[in-house]
Amino acid sequence: MKLHTDVGNFQTLKLFISAELTATNLDIVKRKNDDCIVPYLTTSRLPVLEVYPGKFLFSVNSAARFLFEKTKASPTDVAAVDYWLEWEATRLQPVLHPYLVSVVGHNKPDESCLALVFKHLNEVDKQLNGKTFLSGTEVTAADVVLWAAVHPVLSGHAHITDCASQFKHLNAWFGNLSSITAFKTAVNRMTEGADAAAFKASLLSQPTTHPQTVVKNKTPSAASSVPPKTGGPSSAAIEETQSLSEKNFTAKELSDAVEAWVNGVDDCPRPRQLANPILPLDGEKNILITSALPYVNNIPHLGNIIGCVLSADVYARFCRLRNYNILYVCGTDEYGTATETKAIEEGLTPKQICDKYNAIHTDIYSWFNIAFDSFGRTTTDHQTRIAQDIFCRLQERDYILQDQVEQLQCVKCQRFLADRFVEGICPLCGYEDARGDQCDGCQKLINATELKEPRCKICGATPIVKSSDHLFLNLPKIEPLLKEHLDKVFQSGIWTPNAKVITTSWIRDGLKPRCISRDLKWGTPVPLEGYTDKVFYVWFDAPIGYISITANYTEHWEKWWKNPHK
Repeated sequence: MKLHTDVGNFQTLKLFISAELTATNLDIVKRKNDDCIVPYLTTSRLPVLEVYPGKFLFSVNSAARFLFEKTKASPTDVAAVDYWLEWEATRLQPVLHPYLVSVVGHNKPDESCLALVFKHLNEVDKQLNGKTFLSGTEVTAADVVLWAAVHPVLSGHAHITDCASQFKHLNAWFGNLSSITAFKTAVNRMTEGADAAAFKASLLSQPTTHPQTVVKNKTPSAASSVPPKTGGPSSAAIEETQSLSEKNFTAKELSDAVEAWVNGVDDCPRPRQLANPILPLDGEKNILITSALPYVNNIPHLGNIIGCVLSADVYARFCRLRNYNILYVCGTDEYGTATETKAIEEGLTPKQICDKYNAIHTDIYSWFNIAFDSFGRTTTDHQTRIAQDIFCRLQERDYILQDQVEQLQCVKCQRFLADRFVEGICPLCGYEDARGDQCDGCQKLINATELKEPRCKICGATPIVKSSDHLFLNLPKIEPLLKEHLDKVFQSGIWTPNAKVITTSWIRDGLKPRCISRDLKWGTPVPLEGYTDKVFYVWFDAPIGYISITANYTEHWEKWWKNPHK
């Protein structure tokens, strides 16, 4: 591993100590203080630990933690270590660095900074009462990081008056660690025998922001008598909460926040006892949560999870913590041409493909601990029944049109070819392997019948153009109602500007009838005489999957999907 650092950078002391304690060999690369080492950072950041070639840790505290975890067992109280690492970086350093600049860099101690440093060191002193180390029974990354941070102050180079008497526990802890060979060796390596002046050039080269003055609000009395727990100082939480008082929080909100931090999980509301099935309850905040149904023809990876089920899972967990009555459902989207294509590739039936990949999806989401209340699929009897029922209701209300569509048919395969089953020469750019819906050469959308020299992807034969009867949603009929609805929601301010622009562009030229049937075998059958050899288009069928998955979870699914009072 390489350590990139400039001369006299006192943050480097943290990594020198960590390396000594863990017997890690660091290849030191000396840099100028304005060198930019990490290619994806726009400003200089030193020191930087290059773990592998081109792989950097530019958070010093994270780098110290990494060195410990590479060679030592994890500490008993990981949360406490993480707390102190964050506390040092976000609470202590913003006040300690300006103070060191004023003392070491300019020889003019800043009294306001000194008051804040004093306040923070006093907090650490309280937490070290009766302790040898910050966490557990041995030195951890937390001890190293904090010791290195306060070294210039407690070693006498940037001395605070009466440190020994003011911070007895802190000084005892500091002295104990100072006697350890690894700490002494690292300091000598860092300063090369010089005093705090060794840090001067590096300190002055770093940007300094003056910390805010101490907030003088009183600590809420409700929290003052509660002893702190392991893992984080209560006073730090109180001071943080005090600084938030400028944001117009009430006294009770501040007090409750302090109580929650001090008492931790023990003071949280008890989670509700879940019934089975989970149903909407009168007087409760009832929320049905789902995410886009993942398609079944692949093995999900981390990107799929982040872009699909994870966000809904995070929201579901938040709602559960708030004790809302929620139901989180999801499942695999299994009908459509993509499933048939995958089945042909693997030599399986569409049903076998769905069974195989539904099980894979289920296992992977379980491994990632995605907390569904129910994870189902769209190839179920409930899906067929509900989708056909919705279609029949649309048919009864004259929202379905019938028309003919010209399609490519493969005589050899005896089937109409969906977009993904036909390739040919793009009529726009001449690309030879354009698909029936889009050309990857020019990225333009095309119709399958427009392809030059079309060929069936299954057998390679040349298809013919043939008419086929299909069903369409009569979208022009609902256009007035849709526009009226959009006017209301646009005025409400709920929608983002981007959503408004996209929606307006869709309806700007008027809605057109939308085909909802396909000449396929794999899908929900169309329940209409003359069309029983067809299935519903997946974009008519799939959104109904949210409803049918809920119906598979509970026979009372209508309580979630229909307003019982209307």
